[in-house]
Parts: sequence; C-alpha cells; structure tokens
Amino acid sequence: MTPSSPSAPDDDERSPPLGWQAQKSASTRTQITEAAIKCFVEYGYSRTTTTLIAEKAGLSRGAMLHHFPSRLAVVRAAVEHLHSKRLRAFRKAVTKPSTDGDHVRQGVEAYWSHVRHPMFVAFFELAVAARSDKELASILRPAQEAFEREWHQAAVDVFPEWRGRGEKFDLALDLSRYVLEGMAISFLTHKETERDQRVLTYLDEKIRELAGLPKLADAPERK
Repeated sequence: MTPSSPSAPDDDERSPPLGWQAQKSASTRTQITEAAIKCFVEYGYSRTTTTLIAEKAGLSRGAMLHHFPSRLAVVRAAVEHLHSKRLRAFRKAVTKPSTDGDHVRQGVEAYWSHVRHPMFVAFFELAVAARSDKELASILRPAQEAFEREWHQAAVDVFPEWRGRGEKFDLALDLSRYVLEGMAISFLTHKETERDQRVLTYLDEKIRELAGLPKLADAPERK
C-alpha cells in the first residue's frame, strides 16, 4: 500500500503529537493525586490503598500503576500537589480586593478559611500519620519545610506594608499560623462557638499591634 492510498492513515492518525500525549499524561497524574488527597480525607492515610485511589480517580489499578509504580510514589506526588494547591489558594485569597482596605483582617480571614478547607484536613491526616511512619515522614518533612518557606515568601509578596518589620512580621505569621491551625484541629471534634470568635478578634488585635496599626472598632463578625 502506497502512502497516497486513501486507506493509509496519515501521521496524525498513526500517533498523536507528543505534546498531546504529555498533556494527557499530566492530566491523568493530576487526576490520581487529587483522588489520593480525597482518600486521605475520606478514609485516612492508613486505609488509603492504591485500589481505593484508582477507584476514586475512575481508573483501573493497572492504569494508575503505569503512572505511579507504588503507593509511596503516589503519596509523594500527592504531598507535592497538596502543598502547591494550598499555596495557590492562599495567594488567591489574600490578593482579592479587600472590601474595607484592611489587609490585616484580610490575611487572618484568608488563612482561617484555608485551615477549615479539606486540603488542611488532608495535610493534618498526613502529619499525624507521619509521626509513626518513617517513610511518610521522610516525604512530608522536607515538603512541609519547602511549603513554609514559600508560604512566608507569599506573605511578604502580598503584604508589602510589613517589609522592614523583620522579627515582628515573622512573629505575626507564626502567631496567626499556630492559633488558627490549632483552632481548626479542635473543630474536628467540636463546633465553633462565641468563645472562638473572641479568640479570632483577639488575634486580629495582636496582629494589628505588631503591625503598628490602630485597633479596629466594631469589627464585623467572621463567618
């Protein structure tokens, strides 16, 4: 059969462009890592198997193993994907136009919303599991250190008014993180109350003090 024959497939029909194949592969890998994160939230880390991840991704286990040869490989990719998603979500939240021009409140609100999202639940599940799982700890620890560096830089980028405040800025970030993450963890077992609202208001006030800003009167209640 000659190349000019009507029955002979052209190059595009014989094999898709490499770029398309690469895009499809990347899309499938993302699909798998997203499924893994959902499994961490729904089933917990210890119960998350490659079979469950494949089912959640809508793939056969063989198809999933083609992209990730082991459970640990999926976990490694999922941790990296989770941290990237958390950073993007934080940047998006703090760069939205503020309704009242108060960047301090906006920053606290952004991280407070962030730690109540399933993404943080997935991270917390991994952090707890890593305490007794050396393989997971070897993946999570350096990834979390990188996340914290990038999160700090993201805060520097979106809150330029804090530049030059050095230790006070670091203290404001640490205070916000430890208080809000601790509250989010406590919410796994109890509902938000007026006492929690008072803690959030107090945190707001302390951050404003560190920033050298006046106290806000009649601050709107958080939702």
